[in-house]
Amino acid sequence: MNPLLINLNGWEIPIIVLVILILFGGRKIPEFMKGLGKGINSFKKGLNDIEDDIKAGPSEHNSNSNGEK
Repeated sequence: MNPLLINLNGWEIPIIVLVILILFGGRKIPEFMKGLGKGINSFKKGLNDIEDDIKAGPSEHNSNSNGEK
């Protein structure tokens, strides 16, 4: 894990937030967070789909491929 993210002190977090606010402005941050949330949800959905495919087993996948490897 990245040691920079673990060793943040109390004053460093508000300074980072202030710098982000200055760089991107108040209007861009909600748009960014909305996009980030959609990306996280899409990633979780993809993980769940892969998990479901693994749990379904190889028998269902072989029937879809017409017996070809």
